[in-house]
Amino acid sequence: MDLSNIKKIVIVGGGFGGIYAALDLAKKKLPNTKITLISDEPHFEYHAALYRVVTGHSPLEVCIPLREIFEGKKIEVLEDDIVEVNLVEKLLRGSSRSRYSFDYLVLALGSETIYFNIPGLKEYSFGFKSIVEALKLKKHLHDLFQACTISAEDQEEDVCRMHLVVVGGGASGVELAGELAVYTRKLAKKHRVDPSLITIDLIEAAPRLLPVLPEDVSERVKNRLHALGVNIFLNRTVTEQEIEEVHLKDMEVKTKTVIWTAGVKPHRLYSKIQGLELDKRGRVVVDEFLQAKGFSNVFVIGDAAATLYTGMAQTAIRDGSFTEEIIAKSISGMSAIPYQPKKPFYAIPIGPGWATVLIGQLRIYGRVGWFIRRLLDLRFFLSILPFPKAILAFRSGKTLCESCKICMPETND
Repeated sequence: MDLSNIKKIVIVGGGFGGIYAALDLAKKKLPNTKITLISDEPHFEYHAALYRVVTGHSPLEVCIPLREIFEGKKIEVLEDDIVEVNLVEKLLRGSSRSRYSFDYLVLALGSETIYFNIPGLKEYSFGFKSIVEALKLKKHLHDLFQACTISAEDQEEDVCRMHLVVVGGGASGVELAGELAVYTRKLAKKHRVDPSLITIDLIEAAPRLLPVLPEDVSERVKNRLHALGVNIFLNRTVTEQEIEEVHLKDMEVKTKTVIWTAGVKPHRLYSKIQGLELDKRGRVVVDEFLQAKGFSNVFVIGDAAATLYTGMAQTAIRDGSFTEEIIAKSISGMSAIPYQPKKPFYAIPIGPGWATVLIGQLRIYGRVGWFIRRLLDLRFFLSILPFPKAILAFRSGKTLCESCKICMPETND
């Protein structure tokens, strides 16, 4: 094989879009091509199930090693943090000081948390965008209950400990608030803490929860959360956070736990790449083939692409598969069909055994919705893993994996 004629396809990012782009390209078995995926983590994180990790389920459902996804595939997987991109010279540089050249580049770096310069928020709040943050929050919850068990006579301090504040009424916020409402009652029973001490507040700056969804769906979700005991505060914004207090526009709340789910922005690297045009939200302007403006060999997919429905996992997956088609046709010298955004469906669980599903005009609520959501989870695992490993990852979501001796399943038989 003439190595000088090999087309180097480099994918940066091991999220939904990057994985699908790599897998679909490998399936094409394009001649004289080399596919390389570079990720700053050795695993893929299934963000749709992060809320379950916080509330005691196994992280194996969320954290899937890239080597298992790409086992047996002609894909080179490298662990490195890309810190510099030169689109003109077609070169990447990693934090390891390694350099990578490319003929085609797919940027699928995703997004990161933004705190809107609110004083104290970054320092004192808990994030909710990675497996590390989810596990940190879970440990914190157990520490709070253990502290209440030890200092049972200090009720005023226990009220502060048991006051949990979730900021952000989008999908992540409502999922987490609903799950916490049930989970904290279980923790209270195991730790012998008075459940009446527990308060869970959900703060949303908009006039209603899930503002991107129809009003009737928002209302059903609000009613479900109320039934679970979650307090909902709408039209409220956080102005400052201190160690044991969070300030809203017109009220103050004593708490040791503020969970921030209210803002994301495109990965910081995009703003450092010369030649990319960004919109007002920091997303990359792309053409009808998801190509960065002015670069026919550079694709931006997922959360950072300035397209309709960006920010959804379904959109990132679609972007990854579409990009594979465009690259394959470019290498083959064939014309391509422009990108057509597809409206995503929603399947949002609110506490165990209940979910709202929105597919077009169809609404499904309750246990049937929850069952559909779990089937969608299984479908995703089957799409990226061999059958036995997909079943194992799916079933891991049913496994309790607690972090304190009191709550370990084997101690409560």
